[in-house]
Amino acid sequence: MKLIEKNCIEFTEALSSKASIPGGGGASALVGALGTALASMVCNLTIGKKKYAIYEDDIKKILNRAVEIQEKFLKMVDEDAENFLPLSKAYGLPSDTEEQKNEKDKILEEALKLACKTPIQIVKASYEAIKLHEELVEKSSKLVISDIAVGVQFLRSTLISGQINVMININMIKDREYVKKVKSEIEKLVIEGIEIADMVYKKIEDILSE
Repeated sequence: MKLIEKNCIEFTEALSSKASIPGGGGASALVGALGTALASMVCNLTIGKKKYAIYEDDIKKILNRAVEIQEKFLKMVDEDAENFLPLSKAYGLPSDTEEQKNEKDKILEEALKLACKTPIQIVKASYEAIKLHEELVEKSSKLVISDIAVGVQFLRSTLISGQINVMININMIKDREYVKKVKSEIEKLVIEGIEIADMVYKKIEDILSE
């Protein structure tokens, strides 16, 4: 059974066990899916409302993209686990001789890069989903504006979680060009994503305080 096919109780119990998967990567992908699902919910509760008819086309586009990102996050729950397994096995390889050590280093390097793959995608998907929430603040029903705040906070957490799961693996990678490339890909997204998420949350706080 895939991790994502477990019910909420089963997944939580699996996460709390001593098994190496699911771990923080899978958990953050699931949180990202939930955060994006809240954007979808807000869209669905706004579409058809006369007061927001002017934004109907925009809201439908946001909904379509949110559904795509949500599905991507759900797939990443299992992808993260699958990509971690080779790394788990690589750590257990023998390194008694110089030849074994060199072979282990080579396999470990590739396994570390594979383990980075899903967290990198988590960062990118989180950033895009945060941008959707930013657009929703001005265009969606104010009756569900608190759900935008919750969704964007979920995604803020997912964004940071993706980054930390990249960092724990990338720090052991010897290919400095790869490390430089990955850092340049995600660092700007994380900084900007946090700024947007905080801005969206503050804006909603101000609206609810009026």
